[in-house]
Amino acid sequence: MTGLLTIRMGRAIFLLGMAVLFALPALCILTAVPVRGGDGYPTRIISSGPAITEKLYLLGAGDRIAGVTTHCRRPPQALSKPKIGSVTHISTEKLISLKPDLVLATSLTDPRVVRKARDLGIKVIVFNSPRSFAEMNEQFVVLGKTVGKEKEAKEIVRASEKRVNAIRERTSGLMTRKVFLQIGSSPLFTATKDSFLNDFMVFAGAINVAADSGVGFYNREQVLKDDPDAILIVAMEGPQAHREKSAWLKLGTLRAVRNNAVYVMDSDKMCSPTPVTFVEALEEVVRLVHGDQKKVGK
Repeated sequence: MTGLLTIRMGRAIFLLGMAVLFALPALCILTAVPVRGGDGYPTRIISSGPAITEKLYLLGAGDRIAGVTTHCRRPPQALSKPKIGSVTHISTEKLISLKPDLVLATSLTDPRVVRKARDLGIKVIVFNSPRSFAEMNEQFVVLGKTVGKEKEAKEIVRASEKRVNAIRERTSGLMTRKVFLQIGSSPLFTATKDSFLNDFMVFAGAINVAADSGVGFYNREQVLKDDPDAILIVAMEGPQAHREKSAWLKLGTLRAVRNNAVYVMDSDKMCSPTPVTFVEALEEVVRLVHGDQKKVGK
């Protein structure tokens, strides 16, 4: 009787052990136990913003990206990464299934997703929208340090700052132009002095006519009153962008229209820049706003 009981207990323990063994994969998915590399830095990173994705590739950490959003289109390699949803609507289940050891969120990431990930023991870092070029660079260095690329990040920032300073020197003697920067059309929305987008104007030697507009909501009547020398429409290329440009071109009394200076600029490069693409966009702003203008007094 004792021997039979022992055999039955042995079988029970064996079956329990097998049940736990087969349940482990599902358990790992549910708890998303972080797995870090031998150097202690994350090896499976979720990026919830286009700028973050592009910065990771710029730092040479693109191979560690486990998932991105549907808005992450740059560089082209990002298109083949698993998708977790959009910038504002992320699938928590998909995110967890990718077993990340780090989630890089933005100010647009759903707080419930951030909270859920942290509850499961996943490290989450939230990068808010930078208010200046300097703050953007500071965040870039933090990102570099987080993924073990601090030296590379600092070198990239130094190079970008050097190029920006050269541009500012080049535009310092040019005639100042008034510019209206449109980043939304319904309702009309612009960049204020509290946005890093305003730095494009300042560094280009231009005046952002809406710098002191507060929260950024504007109206066409005010633009007519400001009468800017140029209008920059930040949008994705396509029919909608051309419709927005056409709407401005109908206002023939505007100096920008008379100057044939209403332009569409790439929203990815302007609104989600890296230290490198910020400089590229700034060069384009200078070219569009100042054209072939020569230095004053030259």
